[in-house]
Amino acid sequence: MLIRGSPVFPLLSEEGDFTIGGAFSIHSKITQQPLSFTDTPAPLTCSSVNLREFRFAQTMIFAIEEINRSDFLLPNVSIGYRIYDNCGSTLSSVHTSMALMNGDERTVGKTCSGQSAIHAIIGESESSSTIVLARTTGPFKIPVISHSATCECLSSRKQFPSFFRTIASDLYQSRALAQLVKHFGWNWVGAINSDSDYGNNGMAIFLAAAQEEGVCVEYTEKFHRTEPEKLLKVVEVIRKSTARVIVGFLAHVEMNNLLEQLSLHNITGLQFIGVEAWITADSLVTPTSFSVLGGSLGFAVQKANISGFTAFVIKEFWEKAFQCTEANVDSVTGTTPCKEIMDLIELKDYNDDVAELRYSSNIYKAIYAVAHSLHRILKCSEYLGCDKTVKVSPWQVVESLKWVNFTIKNGDQVWFDSTGATVARYEVVNWQRGSDGSVRFKPVGYYDASLPPGQRFVLRTEDIRWPGGNTELPVSVCSESCPPGTHKALQKGKPVCCYDCIPCADGEISNTTDSNGCTKCREEYWSNQKRDTCVLKNVEFLSYSEVMGKVLVFFSLFGVLLTLIVSTLFLINKDTPLVKANNSELSFLLLFSLTLCFLCSLTFIGRPSDWSCMLRHTAFGITFVLCISCVLGKTIVVLMAFRATLPGSNVMKWFGPAQQRLSVLAFTLIQVVICILWLTVNPPFPFKNMEYYKEKIILECALGSPIWFWAVLGYIGLLAMLCFILAFLARKLPDNFNEAKLITFSMLIFCAVWITFIPAYVSSPGKFTVAVEIFAILASSYGLLFCIFVPKCFIIVLKPELNTKKHLMGKTHSRSR
Repeated sequence: MLIRGSPVFPLLSEEGDFTIGGAFSIHSKITQQPLSFTDTPAPLTCSSVNLREFRFAQTMIFAIEEINRSDFLLPNVSIGYRIYDNCGSTLSSVHTSMALMNGDERTVGKTCSGQSAIHAIIGESESSSTIVLARTTGPFKIPVISHSATCECLSSRKQFPSFFRTIASDLYQSRALAQLVKHFGWNWVGAINSDSDYGNNGMAIFLAAAQEEGVCVEYTEKFHRTEPEKLLKVVEVIRKSTARVIVGFLAHVEMNNLLEQLSLHNITGLQFIGVEAWITADSLVTPTSFSVLGGSLGFAVQKANISGFTAFVIKEFWEKAFQCTEANVDSVTGTTPCKEIMDLIELKDYNDDVAELRYSSNIYKAIYAVAHSLHRILKCSEYLGCDKTVKVSPWQVVESLKWVNFTIKNGDQVWFDSTGATVARYEVVNWQRGSDGSVRFKPVGYYDASLPPGQRFVLRTEDIRWPGGNTELPVSVCSESCPPGTHKALQKGKPVCCYDCIPCADGEISNTTDSNGCTKCREEYWSNQKRDTCVLKNVEFLSYSEVMGKVLVFFSLFGVLLTLIVSTLFLINKDTPLVKANNSELSFLLLFSLTLCFLCSLTFIGRPSDWSCMLRHTAFGITFVLCISCVLGKTIVVLMAFRATLPGSNVMKWFGPAQQRLSVLAFTLIQVVICILWLTVNPPFPFKNMEYYKEKIILECALGSPIWFWAVLGYIGLLAMLCFILAFLARKLPDNFNEAKLITFSMLIFCAVWITFIPAYVSSPGKFTVAVEIFAILASSYGLLFCIFVPKCFIIVLKPELNTKKHLMGKTHSRSR
């Protein structure tokens, strides 16, 4: 059988009863010679040592040798290893996976055993390379245990049934990133990710979680390490953006490329939020990197605490790891020429990074997980050792790994969940500059998914140093927070975090910051000036304490005073011809009713109550009917007295004093009956009117039944019109009866006042309705008082010589001639 191509030899190897493979990106750059298509392609050239990946390989060897020395774990069995360098390339990952499965022996024959050269593979570091490795080895059921491949896509047991990892899925980290951004109030961020399975899947989860947390993403950009044009576009987007916080879901290689460009363009002062892949990567610490990444926050794997590892790295590893020759590799020994590993040998005396190693503990756990699986399969015991006759297949290791549950020497418990991953535990680290000027990754909190929801995320904010060494939290929002009293109104065509702050409408409030809407105050409440609290509405009514109330009270009492003065004057001069000629009994009754009219206006002032509402309208109706009835009686008396002077007239006996009293009583009783029916059927009551003014309550007396109210007014108007007509008919009677003219004029004023009252009453708002009603009462009362009694008072006080019977009779006699 013809063998095509050359076998790929491991960078580091050791024989044993069972072999564990390792795949790491010990070099991070790969160079391919131009293809001529006429000759066999030249081998790929690797360069640029990745110190962290090299430490992973060292950790793997350290753990294996520790197990080989153990008397309790696999006591009489040795473990070997085959470690390959894939140079950070998925192309090399395919070569590595094939080499791990096939081995490097040159076997000629038509058949193969089908048995893999290794029993488990540790690696790879990046998710994309791990996916290649897991897909290639999956059909052969070879277990792959990654220490840092976090892509959620690897959780599918259907696609990757033999994949395990000693690190949590990005499902937890991506959600934790969204919670971290939300915790600091950054609702306007940029997002950049590696254009790989790791970056694309992680960013997709973050974007979904950010949306749930109410965080808006201004832009989402991605690039691959082999795409410098896209990288420059990303830098330009960052430069033009308004977001001051950037979430970088990047592998450390892409982050390093981005860092170089940001430093070159002097883009500083941004707050980076990082992931475990780069936040603690020593390769990013350069003389200029802190100006860009200083103050960065991110989630990191917890530091490794492996006793004895430091000594191993310094001495033991170099004594036996590289047994190289100056000649080309030999097909028998499988050794590597020294010239190809000289860049690694230069690291022999360097160990400053060992104290900061984080993923190494995951490598350590992975090796021990395989060892415990073999220990279980081989039925090992401390005294009898392991049964070496058992033939172990990789698929058996896969099944055994599902049940491992052990504790390593630093106290960490190791077990795999149903997706093949371990519990999510992260440190929150902050890029800070130490007192000696060095860059430190200071822990400022932690995230532990195994704890209850309220205890998973803990931050020590006071320990955080922000970009520029500031202690003040940076702000990254599309729009400033809307204060209480306003609500958010989304800007058209922009994310939900971009909004305008619109003041709440009258009667609505918002008492929280960034309210999405305003809450309407309850009916009896109104918003304050700041629109952040509902306060009781001002209750408005015509009170005695306000200016308008005081003015109306003054005119009411002044009217009472004038009426009393007139009454006193008439009482003193009751026996004079003028008083006798004007029906003194009805005059005194009229003055009494006017006094009641002036006083009833006071019932309209003050806080409405059940009794005051019923009293004010009924008192008004009855007193005014009494007043108009007296005027009507006086008018009829004038007409009757004139007819009584005619020869043969006997009319006065039908309208004497008794009949006058009865007529006044009858007219008044009718109004009393109307008022009693009103109060019985549907009386007036206090009412809080909230319709006319939204910002205040008008406390008024509801009519109860408007029909009865207008019935009361209508009856008054009917009597007034009757009185006016009769007085108008009697206006040209002899001068001694010219009181009819005065009554006519007073009724004209009365009717004019109450006719204009109706539209004014209907259209006046709030307490002004009451004021209009009081004004009408006072105006009509003053009109009656002045028109009927002032001329008589003028004669009694200032012209007493006219207050004689002779004058009255003489004046009449002269007129009759």
